[in-house]
Formats: sequence, C-alpha cells, structure tokens
Amino acid sequence: MEIAESNRFKSSQHRLWKDRIARTGIVIGGSMVLVALLLIFFYLLYVVTPMFKGARFEPLFQAQPLSPAATLKLGVEESRQYGYRYTQMGTVEFYQRNGEHQSMGLDMPDGASIVSAASAHLSSDLLALGLDNGEVLISQPRFDVSYPNDVRTVTPKLVYPMGSSRLALSPLGQPIERLVFEADAESTTLVWGPSDGPLTLTQYWAELDFLTDEVEWLRRDFTLSALPRGQQEMLISPDQRQLFLWADNRVEVWQIDEPGHPQLRQVLEAQSGARITDIALMAGASSLLIGHDNGEVGQWFQSRIDGERRYHQARQFRHDRPVTALASEHYRRGFIAGDAEGGLSLYHTTSERSLAQIQLSGARIAQAAFAPAGNGFIVESGAAIKLFAVDNPHPEVSWSALWQQVWYEGYPEPDYIWQSTSGSDDFEPKFSLMPLVFGTLKAALYAMVFAVPLAVAGAIYTAFFMSPKVRAMVKPTVEIMEALPTVILGFLAGLWLAPIVEQTLPGILLLLIVLPLVMLLSAYLWHRLPERWSHSRLGQYRELLLIPLLLFTGWACLAVSPWLELVLMDGDARGFVTNELGIAYDQRNALVVGMAMGFAVIPTIFSIAEDAVYSVPRHLVTGSLALGATQWQTLTRVVLLTASPGIFSAVMMGFGRAVGETMIVLMATGNTPLMEWNIFEGMRTLAANIAVEMPESAIDSTHYRVLFLTAFVLFVFTFIFNTFAEYIRLGLRRRYSSL
Repeated sequence: MEIAESNRFKSSQHRLWKDRIARTGIVIGGSMVLVALLLIFFYLLYVVTPMFKGARFEPLFQAQPLSPAATLKLGVEESRQYGYRYTQMGTVEFYQRNGEHQSMGLDMPDGASIVSAASAHLSSDLLALGLDNGEVLISQPRFDVSYPNDVRTVTPKLVYPMGSSRLALSPLGQPIERLVFEADAESTTLVWGPSDGPLTLTQYWAELDFLTDEVEWLRRDFTLSALPRGQQEMLISPDQRQLFLWADNRVEVWQIDEPGHPQLRQVLEAQSGARITDIALMAGASSLLIGHDNGEVGQWFQSRIDGERRYHQARQFRHDRPVTALASEHYRRGFIAGDAEGGLSLYHTTSERSLAQIQLSGARIAQAAFAPAGNGFIVESGAAIKLFAVDNPHPEVSWSALWQQVWYEGYPEPDYIWQSTSGSDDFEPKFSLMPLVFGTLKAALYAMVFAVPLAVAGAIYTAFFMSPKVRAMVKPTVEIMEALPTVILGFLAGLWLAPIVEQTLPGILLLLIVLPLVMLLSAYLWHRLPERWSHSRLGQYRELLLIPLLLFTGWACLAVSPWLELVLMDGDARGFVTNELGIAYDQRNALVVGMAMGFAVIPTIFSIAEDAVYSVPRHLVTGSLALGATQWQTLTRVVLLTASPGIFSAVMMGFGRAVGETMIVLMATGNTPLMEWNIFEGMRTLAANIAVEMPESAIDSTHYRVLFLTAFVLFVFTFIFNTFAEYIRLGLRRRYSSL
C-alpha cells in the first residue's frame, strides 16, 4: 500500500510539473503574440505620425541689399547656398550664406534703363527685362558646381538663353513698360506695350534647318487692341494659350491661342468689399491664386461644369492681415502669403493645411520666391534680404485629404480619388483612402455572398445529414482546397475565368438561378422515390449522385448562353449591359473576384462551421428526436442554436480572410480605385494597393508613409472587427450554453 501511495504521489507530482510547464508555455506564447501585435501597431504608428506634423522654418542668413535700387526679382539657388536679386539698375546681386556677396552687371546697351520685368512660370529663373529703348533682354542665373581640392564650390554667373543679342520688340523704340512672357524649349510668347498704348503679342518659335542643323527662331506679331489698358499685373499660362490681366480690382482671362482673335473667356471678381493685392500661378499652372486686402487668398482653377470649362473658386485660405506677396512652390501645391506687417504663412491647397507661420520685422513683405526643391525661400522685408530653410516633407496629407471629398484641379466637383503618381513632376497627388476602403469591403462582401451560403449550408448538411462514409470523403476534399495557393486562383481567375464570364455572361447569370432550383428539384424527386430505392445501399451515396447532374446543368446553361445572348441581348451581352442598361462592364470585375475569392474562402468557413455543428453533444440531438421532433426541427431549434457561436466564428474568419486577400484581387480585377457597387466593375483594395505601389515608392516619402497608413488602417480595422466578432461569439455561447 505504501509503495502504491508513493507511486501515486510521484505520478501526481509529475503531472503537476507538466501542468505548470504547459501553463507557463501557453502564457508566454500568448504574451508574445500580444507583444508582436503591439510592436506592429506602434511601428506602423511610428512611420505614419510624421505625415501630420507641420512645417518648420529655419533662418539661414540675412543681408542688406548691395544697392538701393528697387528689386525686380528674387530667387534661390538649388542647394540654398546663394540667393539672388535683380535690381532696377541692371545688376544681379548674389548673396552667399558665408557672407561673400557679389554683384554682376547685365549686358545692357549704353544709356538704356529697365522699365519692366517678367518671370517665366515653367522656368522661374528666366527673367525678361523690358528696356526704355523698345528692346527686351532675357537672362538667367546659372550656378556651376566644381570640386577644387575636393571642396564643393558653387560659382554664379549670368547666361542669355536666346543669345546675347536683345529682342527688338518695338520698331518705333517705344519703352516696354508692360511685359509678361512664357517660354518652353520650342517657343516663347511675349505680351508687351507702352503704358498708354495697346498691347502686342509676339511669338518666337524654333525651326531646325535640316541642311545645316542650325536652329532658326521665327517671329510673328499681333496687336491686341481689344485688351484693356492700365493693368497692374499680367500672367501667361505655361501652355501659352491664356493671358491673365489684373486691372480695376478684377482678373480677366483672355484666350490667346488664336492671337489674331483674342477672346475674353471670363472675369474673376474680387471678394465683396475687398481689393485684390497680388496674383500668382501655382505649380502645374492649373490654379490661380488671388490675394486680397482682407487677408483672404482664393484658389481658382478650370473645371468643366454644364459642358463648359470655366474658372471656379475652389477654396479660400484665411490670412490674418492684408496679403502683399504670394509665391508658389515649383512642383507642389504649396504657397507662401506675406503681409504688410512682416508676417509669412505657408499653406497647401489640396490638403487645405496651414503648415507654418513666422513673424519677421514689422516691415512689409515686398517679394518672395521659393527654392526649386521647395526646401527654402527668400523674401524681401524692409531693407533686408532673408533666406530661410523649410522643413516641409509631407504637406499633401491631412484628415480632409484622406477621408473627405476633395475638389482637385480640373475636376467638376469634389470627389474621392486615389492617384498617387504620374509622369509629371508638378502632378497633384490624390491620397483619398476612401476608394481603397470601399474596394476592400466590396471585394469581401461579394466574396462572402458567394461563399457563405455554399460553405455554411454545405457544412450543416455534411455534419448533420450526410452518411459517415461520404462525410469521410467530402470533408478532407474541401479542406484540401484551402491548400491551393491564392496566386494560382488569381492567375486562373484573371486569365481564364474572366474571359469565360465575359463570353458566356447570360449563361453565368442563368446558372446562378437554375443551379439552386435543380438541387431543390432533385431533393424533392429523391423523396418521391420508392423506399426500396431511397433506403437501399445506393442511398448512402445519394449526394454523389448530384455531381453528374450539377455538371450537366452547368454545361447546359453555358451551352444555351449564345442563344440567350442572341435572342435577349442582340448578340452582344457586353454591349447590351453597357449601352442598353447603362451599366459599365470591365472584363475583370467584382463578379470574377467574388467567384475566385469565394472559392478560396469556402474551405475556411466550411471546416470551422462543420466542426461546430458536428461537435454538438449527441445527447441533445437524440433527446430531441426521442421527444418526437423531426430532423429538421432538431436542426433548426437545437443544433444550429448550440453551434451558432462556431458558425458565427467561421463566417468572421472567412470575412477576415477576404479582407486581407491580396493576390486574387490583384490579378482578377482591373485594380482601379472606383467607388461603385456595380458588380461588373473592378475595385482596388488596401492590401492589393500596398502590394502594387510599395516597390515603387521612395523610402520616407509621402507616398511611402501613406501606404503604411493604409496598412495601419487595415490592421486597426481587422483588429476591431475581430474583437467585435469575438464579443458576439461569446454572447452567443453564453446564451445557448444552457441547451
């Protein structure tokens, strides 16, 4: 007895140690899972957070002008080592950060003086100077970089892109007191004239002599007598098709693509009770900024409304004091507004953010200009030239830009749009996440519509009605489907299934109706058979008899598809859907995704739901049957209620799988970020968007961080959804555990 008690005690101690080890391992494993989730959460948050920080200004240097002459233009060298100033005296002053300033003279004729100046928008460092002898001099600062003794040295100089000879615009030698110009690689347009005379439009364009390979500049002139006089400022659009005239407290938009017949397209009025103080074109030249003395800055751009392209004021920015100077970035939609008391504010139009403010001395901001990369700007305030560095890496992102409708340039109305890249450097990025979230939910819902009825109904039948022999074949077969790589499913869906659906669309739609009816009819006919047949050995495999019947039904529906298409859709199903029904049709669409992704989700839902139904205690089933309930009553009132937590978990697991699916959506849709519930159109999901665009995004760029934000949104969404689903599952379990 003592030996037996000792052995029992040792065995108990041994089990106790095993229990402790198992408990410790489970606790550590579960804790590590939670730690991993927290690390993912905080890392995504760490990458995303910098996007929502504002900009920062840092003063680089301040210098006194080298001469008292009036400023014609300010500019900044690309590396911010130099700032420069064109003066009324015909000199260009270069201000270096180390304090070594210098001045260079322009190649001007003796006795001539500068009476006007104008900058090009496409090449903002190009400056045209109007002289009092009727000539125009076009110059450009150039900064050569050399490395003497391995030290980077920047040397400024002046160049003349159209040659050192000046452009003799006025044959009578009238002073060029009003001037605006725009230039590109092939043409140059100038609008000029005296202060009291009509304006003239002069165009230069380059022609290549194929014999000598020399470029010859040709010229033509047009008198713009219809244009008003007394303008305060003029601007030309970079495409050299529109002229903006600021006069009499309004901005007139003239179409000059037919120079001999200029047309007044539109008049942009000042705000009620305010006066216009400055105008400027933004990057891309699709938008015009208009500043007012009440501190308001309006953004105007063209959009087609009611079949006509007109300028509309899309948004306003509020500055605290009267605006005196506007300067826009070269490639992004940012701009600086300076006021009469030395205040500067940095804004971004698309995100509608006020990014940074700085207060200089109380002197008026006369002029401002951005560095080419947007990482610095130079201003003239009072009797000082000041250069600032700008730390502004992510101005395009705001809550409104991500989640609200935004009125983008050229669009007829505010909309949700995702378009992160383009071939143009001055492209306006569109980072709305709504199309991606919508596409994710759309793909998941269509997949669930296809998968849930088949998987849940199949699981219930397999667990409750099917014979053990057939169940032993069916359940492993369905579970093996889960091992099929989704990239293969996506490949087959995109290249094989999508064309078949397009070619046999009537048959596919007919199949969705006929197949359930055939199954119901088969079940009815089976119960009408004599008992000696239905209860024979063959009856144990009755489900397998459906396979040839369903295959024949599918073949028959697809076989009659051409006939249905000819009779009902005039022989062109896609054209009928598009033209007659007004429903857009893409070959790779939500129907194809629903079928392919539903096929991938079915094994997950089926396996969990089948286990839940099969695991219902047998005494509940036998007790219900013993009390006289039918199999159907037992199923609906006992089995399904008891198994409901497991079935709900199965559906939620399938939905989570569908939300996070990447390859099927990537390959079986057009991957277009649309917000349409149309089953015949595609979509773009959060996961597919990350897979497509992450390889081409620059590290730490706004695009890169926005993609991490989409991952963060997907992570948070699935976490919240799964937590809510678990809460519902536990509630169902508590409610029906007493059965």
